[in-house]
Amino acid sequence: MSHQSDLISTDINAYLAQHERKELLRFLTCGNVDDGKSTLIGRLLHDSKMIYEDQLAAVQADSVKSGTTGVGQIDLALLVDGLQAEREQGITIDVAYRYFSTSTRKFIIADTPGHEQYTRNMATGASSCDLAVILIDARYGVQTQTKRHSFIASLLGIKHVIVAINKMDLMQYSEATFKKIQQDYLDFTENLDLHDIRFIPISALNGDNVVNVSEFMPWFVGQTFMETLNTIEIVSDHNFTDARFPVQYVNRPHLDFRGFCGTVASGVFFMGDTITALPSGKTSKIKSIVTHDGEIPRAFTPMAVTLTLEDEIDISRGDVLIGTQKQAPSIADKFKATIVWMTEQAMVPGRQYLIKSGTRSVSGSISIIHHRIDVNTLEHHDANQLNLNEIGSCTVSLTAPIVFDPYKLSKGTGSFIVIDRLSNVTVGAGMITGSSDSINLKAVDAQERAARFSQVATAINLTGSEAVSIGYLLERKLFDNGHLVTVLEDTPSDAIPALKNAGLICICINAKVEQTDLTLDSDILSLDEIYSVLKGKNIIH
Repeated sequence: MSHQSDLISTDINAYLAQHERKELLRFLTCGNVDDGKSTLIGRLLHDSKMIYEDQLAAVQADSVKSGTTGVGQIDLALLVDGLQAEREQGITIDVAYRYFSTSTRKFIIADTPGHEQYTRNMATGASSCDLAVILIDARYGVQTQTKRHSFIASLLGIKHVIVAINKMDLMQYSEATFKKIQQDYLDFTENLDLHDIRFIPISALNGDNVVNVSEFMPWFVGQTFMETLNTIEIVSDHNFTDARFPVQYVNRPHLDFRGFCGTVASGVFFMGDTITALPSGKTSKIKSIVTHDGEIPRAFTPMAVTLTLEDEIDISRGDVLIGTQKQAPSIADKFKATIVWMTEQAMVPGRQYLIKSGTRSVSGSISIIHHRIDVNTLEHHDANQLNLNEIGSCTVSLTAPIVFDPYKLSKGTGSFIVIDRLSNVTVGAGMITGSSDSINLKAVDAQERAARFSQVATAINLTGSEAVSIGYLLERKLFDNGHLVTVLEDTPSDAIPALKNAGLICICINAKVEQTDLTLDSDILSLDEIYSVLKGKNIIH
């Protein structure tokens, strides 16, 4: 099947040992619908002879059935689009992972959806990748989806981007077309945190510049797509300076051994190093670094190891061991973060969730949404909630402090997920941007209180013979729908301003008109009609 088939057949142990030592590169493909992401991966696997014969035969049979290709041609996208719905619609819905290797590297490919409604899927696939492949259809150039995927790649800290300008065969392999798209893309990404961008003109359908050099584009002197994947430098991407080790498990098999298991999130730990356990601040030295194969002198990201210490200090799951470096992590119960929302039920400030950062889980809420980010234009918009696939800049408040770093410094201690406490489903993912000390100094105002309950603080004057009964029924209906409301039968003149300042909706019974914002007659309007009026005037939302 591959370049190492002879070694597999003669000495399987030697092959496995060689394979284990190869460097691993994780990359994702993203782009607009029908840009050819799945076809590119299929072509890559096919031309690299990375497909088993039975897989190839099955795809050939499916290609004939689907009729999506010409006679004798293979629909290479079927190698990746494995879901029934994907095959029926001809699109990618979920993230599909494929694995292959060359003589120098192992690869994990994440093929992500192009549709905007699957932004959460794309963000999930990108979260662990070293490189992003952004496909652009040469016929249309830089599109809205191109900008969206580039922004998400930048947001998730992906340091390398290959811009594969596909379907060059449909543009007669024009160098001018390639250069125009290249310049348009560079103009857009000027303000994004993307630094290593490489452009390759390809035809995934015909195989031009994918694995083999294209004879139709002699003007392009760069590497092919496969050569770029094999040679791009990723070792320096990891943070080997700031040592972070979230403790996942305390291993105590017998009285003579007490080790702390986990994965090195960043930095390097050496035997004999002084470490500090956070949040307690207790210090000790590393006595040994234990692995399945025995003790080793050092551990670095992303190794999973067990550390033993010279002193018996109190360390539990969720604590973080750090080395001695200039930039210490933050310890706080509040931080700023960029959050990608991943569920149909909208995220509203104040609702309680479980926040899992590293190995520590703490109850908390999103206390403030500073703005929603339009992932297509990068503009910032005011928002009272985040809906499915939306991204926002927020402040997260917790019931207990955690240890964290900015996401750009350490992904392992700078990322978190938001979990629904009832269903235990992951509903959001976040990247920490910094601490929120300044917010603690800001008083809570009426707008923040009202936004927390999706309402505008309003005094309603309810009149008519049914005012009392309708008033309490309205209070119950509003409260059951998550709003903060109270009924005032005898309305003191100084009560309404205080309650509105607290962000409440005040249902006042037969109050003076000048004290209230809105008058409604219970003899004319039913309960449901009054509720509809409040929605129509955007008092509740």
